[in-house]
Amino acid sequence: MARPRAFLALAPLALLAACATQSAAAVAPAAPGFLLGLWHGFIFPVAWAISLFVPDVSVYAVPNNGGWYDFGYFLGIAVFGVGARKTVVYRDRVVRDRGGPRPASGTHKIHRDEGE
Repeated sequence: MARPRAFLALAPLALLAACATQSAAAVAPAAPGFLLGLWHGFIFPVAWAISLFVPDVSVYAVPNNGGWYDFGYFLGIAVFGVGARKTVVYRDRVVRDRGGPRPASGTHKIHRDEGE
């Protein structure tokens, strides 16, 4: 029952977003393109921090050449920038042997206390 309600709530927002257009003044063929978008996405965290204190610094170039700049910006953030961290945490589960049934081989590490 929750999924149909969520769909009904999000459907109007999706339809509204589909109607969005980019201002013609924001797109210029000779403006920054894919490579500068890639660079701006990569340096986004630093540019954002600086933009909090310096009014002449922005995190996104306007005007730009449209979709290619946006694609480079997205790749710069998600693939090469802050989204590129591949932090993996490995945890070993330690099971103390109390004489009960044995776990399947290779699924747990068994730690036997010296006094047992």
